[in-house]
Amino acid sequence: IAIDKVMEYAGEDADITLQLVEPLKEIMNENGLDEVYEKIDAPLIPVLRDMEYEGVRINPDFLNDYSKDLQNLILETERKIYKTAGTDFNIGSPKQVGEILFDRLGIPYKWRKTKTGQYSTDVEKLTELAVEHTIVADILEYRKYSKLKSTYVDALPTMVNPRTKRVHSNFNQARAATGRLSSENPNLQNIPIKDEAGRKIRRAFEPRDTDHILLAADYSQIELRVLAHVANIPQLTKAFEDGIDIHALTASEMFGVPVEGMPADVRRRAKAINFGIIYGISAFGLANQLSISRSEAGEYIKLYFERFPGIKDYMDETKAAAREHGYVETIFGRRVHYPDIRSSNPQLRAFNERAAINAPIQGSAADVIRRAMVRMERALLEEKLSAKMLLQVHDEVIFEVPDDEVDATIILVKQVMENATRPAIQMKVPLAVDAHAADNWDEAH
Repeated sequence: IAIDKVMEYAGEDADITLQLVEPLKEIMNENGLDEVYEKIDAPLIPVLRDMEYEGVRINPDFLNDYSKDLQNLILETERKIYKTAGTDFNIGSPKQVGEILFDRLGIPYKWRKTKTGQYSTDVEKLTELAVEHTIVADILEYRKYSKLKSTYVDALPTMVNPRTKRVHSNFNQARAATGRLSSENPNLQNIPIKDEAGRKIRRAFEPRDTDHILLAADYSQIELRVLAHVANIPQLTKAFEDGIDIHALTASEMFGVPVEGMPADVRRRAKAINFGIIYGISAFGLANQLSISRSEAGEYIKLYFERFPGIKDYMDETKAAAREHGYVETIFGRRVHYPDIRSSNPQLRAFNERAAINAPIQGSAADVIRRAMVRMERALLEEKLSAKMLLQVHDEVIFEVPDDEVDATIILVKQVMENATRPAIQMKVPLAVDAHAADNWDEAH
């Protein structure tokens, strides 16, 4: 591009930004948002800059080998699908998948077709069918392996900077309305971790050399702790104070099973309900997660609210406040706007209600992590520790630490993260951080 054109564009870009500063500051002050900006968001900018500059080493040889393993799994799953279907077809084509499942195999289809008259084969519908039909479960596995291979395993090595030999993700601090950080090139937030195949990708993330190690510091159940704080739920607050397994406590409250020696599947149900409630899960969504009927899932949700009435009160109050003001707030005053919560469209309104219930919880957790990250760099400098923050993913911060500083760094990191709300807010429940060091991200987590 001609230099005079670049000059004009860059000059105008800087000029418009400068002109916006004063009007935006006025709006921030009028709405009481200057504290959020000055104490959390603005100080985070140099922290993210340093993290992006630092990057993280990945092992391309490991990913190359894993790509071959995934290709074998894809071919093996493909053969199983063809055998069950009795014919070959393009598994990547939603149209052909629909025709095979619902026309050729006669699996009942109970939803509306798409606008073009095709069967919908999105993940939600297939997950519901997978419980009873092995071919559907195999198609979901095929999709999972294919996505892991193309989106992450094959793509990550192409993102390595040729000069630094590291991957430098971009962290976006103003993209998610709730304040959660997002990342791109690569998107680290979306690396699947619910099963072994996805978690294995994290093994490729390694320290720079044999004299360093990766340290992962992860907030333990931070959103449930924030919920216990903002909704003031005595049972949850006491459980966190006493260090009781919160999912086991929920299961015990709901199903009358003793916490000691609780069956794993009972705890799993309670865990799905605990986290589902935070995100405003419906009976339909919970039924899919637990592979149970919708009526049974509805009974679980009803029972949950009976055992924890404070949570239902919090939800009703939050929805009412969002309808009145058009926004909700985090514990630090960050506002998340939901103008469509007053919509006459029931689906749009319901979506905004669920989001409004979750936003103060997710947004408060995000603010806690931001405050911890802002304080971390200063704390490391003051203690003369050489650890570098590399990544922030979900409720976790990943560091690269010299081997001989691991113990001291773990103590400091836990201290900073667990006290991130103070002195501004004294949480009703203690924040807890799990911190572990290892030779790759997966083992550290």
